[in-house]
Amino acid sequence: MGENEAVPALLVVDGANVVGSVPDGWWRDRRGAAERLRDTLVAVAGRGLPDRPGPLEVVLVLEGAARGVAGLPEVRVVDASGSGDDRIVELVRAARAEHPGRDLLVVTADRELRARVAESGAAVAGPRSVRP
Repeated sequence: MGENEAVPALLVVDGANVVGSVPDGWWRDRRGAAERLRDTLVAVAGRGLPDRPGPLEVVLVLEGAARGVAGLPEVRVVDASGSGDDRIVELVRAARAEHPGRDLLVVTADRELRARVAESGAAVAGPRSVRP
């Protein structure tokens, strides 16, 4: 077994973008919406995605009023002190530096962010990939 085979794929989720992709009233309770997304991601961490079997390491990046949501054993929550997009790029670059061959996937519909993480070797998927 190679050194990268033991490292699960890393799934980094743009919380603001994924929450905002469904007009379900999230704007009235951003933190509650982020908690619901975190809870949905628990199942994704275990089962994986159609093209990435689990388990996956899942990181949910939150910004603004959604910050402060507690992480769970299956989903690490990272609060962005500034731009969530910048924090996501930092996480992808750090993961790539630590494990150069690691499978990295960022979930967002933000075109600029998609381009930025692709430059660091991450694949991208849309919000529907993690929605129930």
